[in-house]
Amino acid sequence: MAQSLSVQLTFEGFCPVSEAVEHLANEGGIEQRGAIYTKREVVDFILDLVGYTTDQPLDQYCLLEPSFGDGDFILPAIERLLTAAQRTFGGMTVEKLAPAIRGVELHGETFERNRQSVRSLMMVQGVSERDADALLNIWFRRGDFLLCDFDQDFTHIVGNPPYVRQEAIPGVLMSEYRQRYSTIYDRADIYVPFIEQSLRLLGPEGKLSFICADRWMKNRYGRKLRELVSKAYHLISYIDMVGTDAFHSEVSAYPAITVIGRKAPGEVSDTTRVFARPKIDRKTLGKLARELAAPKLKSSSDIREIERIAVGGEPWILEDFDALALVHRLKAELPTIEEAGCKVGIGVATGADEAFIADFEELDVESSRKLPLVMTKDILEGHVQWRGRGVINPFGDDGKLVRLEDFPKFKTYLEDRFEQIGKRHVATKSPQNWYRTIDRIYPELAAREKLLIPDIKGDASIVYEGGKLYPHHNLYFIMSDTWDVRALQAVMRSGIARLFVSLYSTKMRGGYLRFQAQYLRRIRLPHWKNVNEATRAQLKRYAETGDYCQELNEIVAGLYSLSADETALIERAPKL
Repeated sequence: MAQSLSVQLTFEGFCPVSEAVEHLANEGGIEQRGAIYTKREVVDFILDLVGYTTDQPLDQYCLLEPSFGDGDFILPAIERLLTAAQRTFGGMTVEKLAPAIRGVELHGETFERNRQSVRSLMMVQGVSERDADALLNIWFRRGDFLLCDFDQDFTHIVGNPPYVRQEAIPGVLMSEYRQRYSTIYDRADIYVPFIEQSLRLLGPEGKLSFICADRWMKNRYGRKLRELVSKAYHLISYIDMVGTDAFHSEVSAYPAITVIGRKAPGEVSDTTRVFARPKIDRKTLGKLARELAAPKLKSSSDIREIERIAVGGEPWILEDFDALALVHRLKAELPTIEEAGCKVGIGVATGADEAFIADFEELDVESSRKLPLVMTKDILEGHVQWRGRGVINPFGDDGKLVRLEDFPKFKTYLEDRFEQIGKRHVATKSPQNWYRTIDRIYPELAAREKLLIPDIKGDASIVYEGGKLYPHHNLYFIMSDTWDVRALQAVMRSGIARLFVSLYSTKMRGGYLRFQAQYLRRIRLPHWKNVNEATRAQLKRYAETGDYCQELNEIVAGLYSLSADETALIERAPKL
């Protein structure tokens, strides 16, 4: 018997949410909707992985595609359903097929276009016009998947959830999402609650397989979703799609395919099958799908089986297990970089750089109200080449906003730019503090010697800054009251930093890593007091000369008590 799906597009007494949904449904372009289209070979691979194949009784299953877009998943699924149903007596009736498919799409034009595509497919397959319309009225609903109420669960959920940052979602709608979904944490992209909602809709033996960015598997904002998976679900398969042509367009973040199911009552084993970078052709992917689904792997298989990848909210480490073993040993033996007396932070975000940042000498404000600013573009050839930029500073030494009346030039400068500064969220939220930067500025930071690390950089550098410049957003900094900062630079550039960051960071297109504070803080470092004088002198010499070679790795190997095999791991890591 067909069961219904109720889609909420209106909220009694809560019109702003309805208006926000309708705006996205009618006006969102491809980028705003986060639409990325998946190649047919990859779609077929995913359907094979979850067992949605024509040799199965598909009219007895119920498949959900939560954001069907241009029909990349829903069309092949319906093709398979109709092929399987044709072999069953009475299988092509509305009664038989009605429970089998559910598809949701928010964007109105896309919904109508693909409804017609599916209608044409069904009629070619022998479904009458009347039955096709009846089934589509049951199968397809236009609405926001994250606001949908379902009165059933699903045997199969597949798709490519939309890539949309929170900033692109109307605030009132984002607030509604946050009330509904516990996994929206920090700056989570919208595909995170898509995964949460889909997981909760899985039946007892159901399988969910999405292809999407792998950021949530390691990043800070994915922590609550990882906790959910660890608690109630089983990561069955993971296929790393780095460097593959999985989509019809390029994406900056690396994608991965996951297959997740509910944990069975009393289930003890939590083994995940892992494969990396398959060739995108039908024959290769078909063979791989069969192998991943086999009851037992052949001894010659290139697929790896890994126990307990999902443990609480910890990042999922799905590659380079020798490096992971080394990191685990260092974690057991050494303090974190901050426990060893270092401070990891990020530079200032203003919310209106065009107003707050300009040539330092041309900033017509009192001298105490501006600071020389170092930006990512100033990091060249392994050291800082300051281009003369500056940032105005609205904070006094006490950490509070200064009184504008006490600084006439500063007051005039800000008021001349009120239109730019006053419209920021931080300004409208607190109108009396309209001229503050998003992040508080600590003037003393400029005077501290520190290491600077760009967020994303192909030839990522850890450079020394002697205590003259304030870091801008997208520059992370490390300073220390205990470690000699020059010696610390040598350690960080030896391969140890990249060893840790490469395991925990998400990679971007081109192999770039995100050098964010959350990853840098995972680095382990001996206490400076435990470093002997000879090693101290050697580290400082290498940092000052910039001569990074084999001998430095040998010094760092002694510092960390690395074996020959472990030393080879940090030698393999590209130097910073």
